[in-house]
Amino acid sequence: MRQRGFTVLELIIAIVVLLAAGGIFFVQKRNLEIAKTDAQSKTAINAIYYSLEDVYYPANQMYPEHLTADQLKGMDPADLKDPKSKTIGDQGSAYRYEPKDCKDGKCKSYTITADLQNEADFVKQSRNK
Repeated sequence: MRQRGFTVLELIIAIVVLLAAGGIFFVQKRNLEIAKTDAQSKTAINAIYYSLEDVYYPANQMYPEHLTADQLKGMDPADLKDPKSKTIGDQGSAYRYEPKDCKDGKCKSYTITADLQNEADFVKQSRNK
């Protein structure tokens, strides 16, 4: 009489295949999450950059020494926060605003940077140097 069912070897192979597929799934999911976060950071830095260059600088003929939502009224204030909700300029923030040649709160240029997880830092510099 022949028994029906799976052998122990067949079960072990099936479990190994399922574990490998699960591992690949979670690695790819994590990579997609990192890519999404990096893309959102680039979008936020570009929003800040264009707000400074196309709105703030033409109106004031200078750049601010510190960035606040009040200064950049035309943009979403959430763009001033990094993926961990730290505001630009706060210690540990993934976003940095570095004003240059400042006098009395008025600056001639700046560099703005986002620390990305999967790529090199995303850097924008003021048009006026």
